[in-house]
Amino acid sequence: MSAVAGKFDELQKLGVEVLSVSVDSTFVHKIWEEAELSKMTKNGIPWPMISDGAGNLGRVYGVYDENNGVNIRGRFLIDPDGVIQAMEVMTPPVGRMIGEAIRQIQAFQLVRNSKGTEACPAEWQPGKPTLKPGLDLVGKVWQVWKPE
Repeated sequence: MSAVAGKFDELQKLGVEVLSVSVDSTFVHKIWEEAELSKMTKNGIPWPMISDGAGNLGRVYGVYDENNGVNIRGRFLIDPDGVIQAMEVMTPPVGRMIGEAIRQIQAFQLVRNSKGTEACPAEWQPGKPTLKPGLDLVGKVWQVWKPE
């Protein structure tokens, strides 16, 4: 969460709404914010932390661990139409990388804004060439896309 907080301004510039969800109560969230998160981030967590005590949201997104009564760590990129475009689920010992999420958001936004006339190949970075899907590209991807 602190890594996301460090990039929150960048996410806002991209028009991203950030929410965090856990099975912890709002009281636990408050203590966690005061005792931990506020010490790891400049101004604490600037987005809503949602309490999912019964695990209902976790079940909907397939991350609720019934045996342990917790939501497994997950990240969901949901477009303005409410469609999940990407998701990543990690076990607790391994953290996520916000830079990759930002790259994916930029790619999804580029594709959406192009109305599907552009695609972002593997390893794509902002400012790098995109692919133009269509019959003219068939058998010629190698001429356009040169992964590093």
